[in-house]
Amino acid sequence: MKVLLVNGSPHEKGCTYTALSEVAGALEKEGVETEIFQVGKNPIAGCHGCFACQKTGRCFMKDPVNEFLDKAAETDGFVFGSPVHFASASGMLTSFMDRVFISGLRSGLFAYKPAAAIVSARRGGTTATFDQINKYFTISQMPVVSSQYWNMVHGNTPEEVKQDLEGMQTMRTLGNNMAWLLKSIAAGKAAGVAFPEREPRAITNFIR
Repeated sequence: MKVLLVNGSPHEKGCTYTALSEVAGALEKEGVETEIFQVGKNPIAGCHGCFACQKTGRCFMKDPVNEFLDKAAETDGFVFGSPVHFASASGMLTSFMDRVFISGLRSGLFAYKPAAAIVSARRGGTTATFDQINKYFTISQMPVVSSQYWNMVHGNTPEEVKQDLEGMQTMRTLGNNMAWLLKSIAAGKAAGVAFPEREPRAITNFIR
């Protein structure tokens, strides 16, 4: 079993990374392999709405989005992390997730794979950011993994984040809960429990 943790901060080893690392540590203690995927510092273009990815499963733009999609196919669970920028996820992560999830929507790449969001802030805007990221999961038929509190940490530096004892505990609990759910899904598969049958997708506009 493997979980891919996405760092949506331009800072490779900053506050978001510190929180993701705490989640990863808890997962690894439970025997789950982890990898932290750094979105990077280079700009990530937004979705062009061309829908070429609906035919190929990959975006026509050659950047970290396709690298992530290749890894996602072999991944059992996901954690997406972001700093809070104006009470929302970073623009880089938003563009990244827009393109990742539209690319995987029709193929069902993410369906039934557990996912979680974690957010990092100096002070406020955490719940709005948390809600924003979770919406990608709920449109993709992904079980959303919870913790003992909303998945957030506070601090202006990695050292301050580590002083947020409740936030760090929330990250560890999240990792433990993710590991438990992954093991439960694996046990269900072994017992012959099939995933729900997927109906052909119905698309309805409000004008008809």
